[in-house]
Amino acid sequence: MKNNKYTVTAALPYANGPLHLGHVAGVYLPADIFVRFLRMKKEDVAFVCASDEHGAAITLRAKKEGTTPQEIVDKYHGINQKAFADFGISFDIYSRTSNEIHHQTASDYFKVLEDKGSFVKKTTEQYYDAEFEQFLADRYITGTCPNCSNENAYGDQCEKCGSALSPLDLINPVSTLSGNTPILKETSHWFLPMDKHEEWLRTWIKEGKLDGVQQHDPKLWRNQVNGQCMSWIDGGLHPRAMTRDLDWGVKVPVEGADGKVLYVWLDAPIGYISATKEWAAKNDKNWEDYWTGDSKLIHFIGKDNIVFHAIIFPILLKEHGGLVLPDNVPAYEFLNLEGDKFSTSRNWAVWLHEYMAENPDKIDELKYVLTSIAPESKDAEFTWKEYQARINNELADILGNFVNRAVVLTHKYFDAKVPSRGELTAVDKDVIAQMAEFPPKIEGLIRKYKIREAQAEAMNFARLGNKYLAETEPWKLAKTDMARVETIMNIALQITANLTIVFAPFLPGKASKIAEFLNCGTLDWNLAGSAEILASGHALNENKPSILVSKIEDTFVEAQVAKLEASRAAQAVTASATNSNISHNPQKDETTFDDFTKMDIRVGEILEAEKVKKSDKLLKMLVDTGLDKRTIVSGIAEHFAPEDVIGKKVSVLMNLAPRKIRGVVSEGMILLAENSNGELSFVSPEESSFNAGSEIN
Repeated sequence: MKNNKYTVTAALPYANGPLHLGHVAGVYLPADIFVRFLRMKKEDVAFVCASDEHGAAITLRAKKEGTTPQEIVDKYHGINQKAFADFGISFDIYSRTSNEIHHQTASDYFKVLEDKGSFVKKTTEQYYDAEFEQFLADRYITGTCPNCSNENAYGDQCEKCGSALSPLDLINPVSTLSGNTPILKETSHWFLPMDKHEEWLRTWIKEGKLDGVQQHDPKLWRNQVNGQCMSWIDGGLHPRAMTRDLDWGVKVPVEGADGKVLYVWLDAPIGYISATKEWAAKNDKNWEDYWTGDSKLIHFIGKDNIVFHAIIFPILLKEHGGLVLPDNVPAYEFLNLEGDKFSTSRNWAVWLHEYMAENPDKIDELKYVLTSIAPESKDAEFTWKEYQARINNELADILGNFVNRAVVLTHKYFDAKVPSRGELTAVDKDVIAQMAEFPPKIEGLIRKYKIREAQAEAMNFARLGNKYLAETEPWKLAKTDMARVETIMNIALQITANLTIVFAPFLPGKASKIAEFLNCGTLDWNLAGSAEILASGHALNENKPSILVSKIEDTFVEAQVAKLEASRAAQAVTASATNSNISHNPQKDETTFDDFTKMDIRVGEILEAEKVKKSDKLLKMLVDTGLDKRTIVSGIAEHFAPEDVIGKKVSVLMNLAPRKIRGVVSEGMILLAENSNGELSFVSPEESSFNAGSEIN
């Protein structure tokens, strides 16, 4: 039976900055593990990726650094391409969306859809920066997310809650060019009428069927993918502009489109196709074989890209015609760092290229840790202490310890040759039976995209070896029963050979090193589980094995944590210097002490909160003041979600005369501070001992 072809994609990273561990853990490493496994199974797979070199994020970085977009993409494409290669991410091709083949492919794709009537050209109002005299692409606008109240959402997406947005959705929009509030001005664009695709999308996502034909197994799609997609569809899809007013990107290939380029989320996914074309042309293959027929398209992405890969790109693929839709979209949650989010702007990150430059001998160690904590179903956290614990307690003490014992004892007792197996005991038979169970279990988990669990089972295989040697104690039996030792060591070496196979997708460097100890070369996955891999008399490497995994010292962890804290401190100094130059409103008119003492300000605790009906700005709150529980209405709904303020301790002006606001009587005022960016914060007592009713003097 002919195997399916696989096209496996990893989200195209923006070429506007280096890669950090959060990127690697949630996209590129699991994709690489999956692909390495497929190759071991002799599957026909194309693993494609590229630098995403268009879009407003690139031009923003160029403006920030006082250079050109081309110089930015050249710089970071080179850095990231080298980082991927050094880390062993085994792309078949890592291309660029600035390549001519991509521009041509994207242009041709757009024209196919335009000729089919897939787009609707509309004139709409779009934000425009009057000072810079240009329309603002999505990433040139920031504001408050209407869904989660994140005040730093972009015009196309909130990176906090993952919602896809349009600029007009933002509350209090601001131009990132001038810092001013943009104005609305008319412009024309080509829109994808997503609302016309709701019916088939719903069936395709929920049931895996397209036009009555089973396309994929919906049970294998992750809950967060299904949930986010259905939330969008059930909420009603809306037309989305597929072009932008920019001078950097793929030019819109129709008349009357001067000064317009393709929207990056139309441009970038087509990069998967153009990269496949480029790879196929260089390897005497037909790119269409990997995008048509029974081929399987797999997108490894982060959760913030779900909508684009599971709704928008499938619409574009179906509209084009003749191309396969995704078989799965394994989306990963976010990885945090030492109790905080990875942040490029705050330099709160472990940069991949820096890690490898400092630790070229600890690449597989990092892979193991990142896969162990992979955020497959919920956000996870990387800490240097856990990095140390995972390497020392698992990689070194379990895998490294077993391999070292098995190989060293063979050198010691049998002149580095695989001994013959004699009569098997019940313990031996049980171990051999368990050996056969691990590979299919690992394979099943990988094919279900449960990469973290699959690696854990590979480590359990190593645990089996340790347990076997601990129970049989061949070093003691060597004094009285060498025939029994021969059998034990034969089985231990068979386990070791199996470990070179099952760990190869996860830790290719360590697997190769173990194979070097055994002098067995690369082994086929189909041999995994066998207790007959190494023939009796097979000669191991004549050199005694080196340490497979070195333990991580406390000093290493302390240095890494100190490096992060130094980065945080430097950022704080920069922020302080920036804030010192901020202009504030002038002092208000002088008041008297007697007037001040008339104000009764106390600590209150917000018990309940809800938005005032028919108002975008007002929150109605029930506040425990210590004296009573009173209703207070405040114009903070654009800054805080109701669920985020419940339980907050706040400062309440108690004796302000009651006032009716939108039909609700407000019996006080909550004090807030506002910074130069218009961001609000509660004026709250820092000590937890200040309970509701405590006076503020």
